[in-house]
Amino acid sequence: MIEREIIHTTTASKRIFAVIQDLLQFLVMFGRVLLELIVILAQAFMSKKEKDISKDVVLITGTGHGIGRELALHYASWGSTVVCVDINEQNNMETVQQVKQLNRGAVHSFSCDVSKREQVLALAERVLAEVGPVTVLVNNVGIMPTHPLPQQSAEEIQRVFDVNVFSQFWTIQAFLGQMKEQGRGHIICLSSIAGLVGLSNLVPYCATKYAVRGLMEALHEELREGPYKDLIKVTTIFPYMTNTGLCKYPKVKFPSILGLLDPKEVAKRIVEAHRADCVEVTIPRSLLHINNWTRILPSKCGIMLKDYIDSGVESDLI
Repeated sequence: MIEREIIHTTTASKRIFAVIQDLLQFLVMFGRVLLELIVILAQAFMSKKEKDISKDVVLITGTGHGIGRELALHYASWGSTVVCVDINEQNNMETVQQVKQLNRGAVHSFSCDVSKREQVLALAERVLAEVGPVTVLVNNVGIMPTHPLPQQSAEEIQRVFDVNVFSQFWTIQAFLGQMKEQGRGHIICLSSIAGLVGLSNLVPYCATKYAVRGLMEALHEELREGPYKDLIKVTTIFPYMTNTGLCKYPKVKFPSILGLLDPKEVAKRIVEAHRADCVEVTIPRSLLHINNWTRILPSKCGIMLKDYIDSGVESDLI
C-alpha cells in the first residue's frame, strides 16, 4: 500500500514537473517571439545591409525572355558570373549578347530542358567543369496555360507540372551538393501570387505554384535543422501578373494600382530580396501582408475582397 502511494506521488510529481517545464518553454518561446517582432519593427526603420553578390556564380533558368532575361542583366550588373539556361538556344544567346554589352560579370549560355532530370544532371556536370560550382540557383522558368480546367488536356497539365514543379526539384537536387561543398549558397524559386490565391482559368498553374511554395517551406526547414542552417539560404518570390506574354488576356480592375508589372522592376526586386536574405517576398511587397491578414478572416470575407479587386486572367480560348 505504501509502495503504491510512493509510486503515485512520484508519477504525480513527474507530471507536475513536465507541465511546469512545458510552461517555462512556452514563456521563453513567447518572449523570443516578442523580441523578434521588436527587432523586425526596428529594422523596418533602418537601412538593411545587403550582401555582396559579385563573387557568386548565378545559374538562372528560363533566361530566353521576360523576367529571366532581366535577371541575367541585373546579376551581371552587380558583377556576378551568370549562367543562362533555356530550352530555346537562339533566345538564350540573345540574352547573353545583351549581358556582354554591359561589360561587367562573365556570362555563359547552356541549352537544357530543365523538366528532364537527366538533362539537368548533365547540365550540372557541364557547368561545374566549364564555369565552376554554382553558389546561387534561380528557378525562374514557368509556363501558364490559361483556360478552364475541363478544357485543359492531360498533356497540358502534365507539362505545366513538369516545367513549373519537377524542374525545380531536379535543379535543386543537381546544384545543392555544389553549394554544400562550397559551404555557402542561395536558392531562389519563383512561385506566384497564384501560389497564394486560387484563380479561375489557372487551376493547374495555381496548383504548381502552391507546390513550389510547399517545396520551399519544407526545404527551408530541412536546411534550418541541418548543418547548413546559416550557410545556405532560400527565398520564395510571389510576383503579381507580369508583362512577359504569359498573361494573354489579363483582367485588371484597378490598372493604376494593380496593373501588369514591368519585368525589369520584378527582376530588380528579386535581386534585392536575394541580397537581403528574405525568405518570402511578394511583388508588390504589400500583397503578402494583405493575404496573411485576409486568411485570418472568415472565408467569405476573403471572397468579397477578391471580387472587389477582380483581377486575374481570361480564358485564352475565347
